[in-house]
Amino acid sequence: MAQATRRFQLSTVPQLLSVSIATRLATDTTTQLFNPFLVVIAAGLGMDVLILGRLVSLRSLMGLASPLFGSAADRFGYRRVMRTGLLLAAAGMLCIGSGGGFYTVVAGMIFSGIGLGAFVPTLQAYMSARLPYHQLARGIGILEFAWALAGIVGLFAMGLLFERVGWQAPFFVLAAGMLVGWVLFAFFPSARTERVAVQRAGLSGFSFVRLLAFFDLGPNRRSAYAVIVGASLLLFAQFHVIIAHGAWLEAEYGLGPALLGSVALAQGLADLAGSVLVSLITDKVGKKRSVQAGMLGALLVFAALPFVNVGLWPVIIALVLMRFTFEFGIVANISLASQQAPDRRGKVMTLAASFNLLGATITGFSGPWAYTNFGVWGLGPVAAICTAAGLVLLTVWGKEGAG
Repeated sequence: MAQATRRFQLSTVPQLLSVSIATRLATDTTTQLFNPFLVVIAAGLGMDVLILGRLVSLRSLMGLASPLFGSAADRFGYRRVMRTGLLLAAAGMLCIGSGGGFYTVVAGMIFSGIGLGAFVPTLQAYMSARLPYHQLARGIGILEFAWALAGIVGLFAMGLLFERVGWQAPFFVLAAGMLVGWVLFAFFPSARTERVAVQRAGLSGFSFVRLLAFFDLGPNRRSAYAVIVGASLLLFAQFHVIIAHGAWLEAEYGLGPALLGSVALAQGLADLAGSVLVSLITDKVGKKRSVQAGMLGALLVFAALPFVNVGLWPVIIALVLMRFTFEFGIVANISLASQQAPDRRGKVMTLAASFNLLGATITGFSGPWAYTNFGVWGLGPVAAICTAAGLVLLTVWGKEGAG
């Protein structure tokens, strides 16, 4: 295999992006798979929907281990960690799709969560290291097309497989896609990365000093954490609304599954538009400025939600604008975060993913509770306040990069 990789490499940016997007289509579809098809999968597994929902939360929590993989990527190379993540995620999907029983599903969720948490942010770090700075946001924006395409194309294809082949087929197809990615990533060139003494010290043993060293992001640490926490507040705000918006549309406007699916499609297109805009303008207008613009736009939409709740079309338009502004801000933030500590890029990106994951996990409790008790007034204003806090944090302490 080593000799083959020396003879043939996927070295150009279009080649790297094409393979990365195709592989991300499999991993991002895996991430989103349970949202629309939870009931179908639960029936196939012979499992209660609530229990399966809790196991999906377990998968999400496993992603909190991703900073360990980010630190390993900085020390031993991004390709090793990315390929390890793909193997773990594929193994997880095979375990779940095998229908082997409760404990097999638990193992599958653990493998899948760890694998996805290792692969996606490490890939973002890898591409950030390979892309020239003046094309960084463009490349990252194109890479993030995969998330929107997974919601638009990937889930549609999985729905056809569920209906025409059976509930296990999507798991096997997605696992196969990730295994193909595992093979192709062996032909990726290495990414140049500087290494620092604290990373070489390793993580053997435990002490408070080692713990602090693990979370040290270097001389630009204040800006790095401002960028990370600001983005996590924006993501919390978005998910606080989005997790309850289906119940909102169903309870107040009587939307059934088909119409909810149409709204989801419109939001997926908004995600794609936000990523496209990042790829077109962020390198020119500035990465920090782009994130600020996205956060400000999302803040205004969040604050307006209770006031537009007077008819179905104003609500749908607001939800689409919400997704567009959020996607623009969060994708621009990926390129901004990747430049905060280039010598620890893997750790920065995986820490950011963990902060985002923690916020998203909390919204599983906060969003439904807020809507049940306060209606839309429990969604929009809370999201606006969190986004405002993130915007202030980014504006005051965030920098364009480590320089």
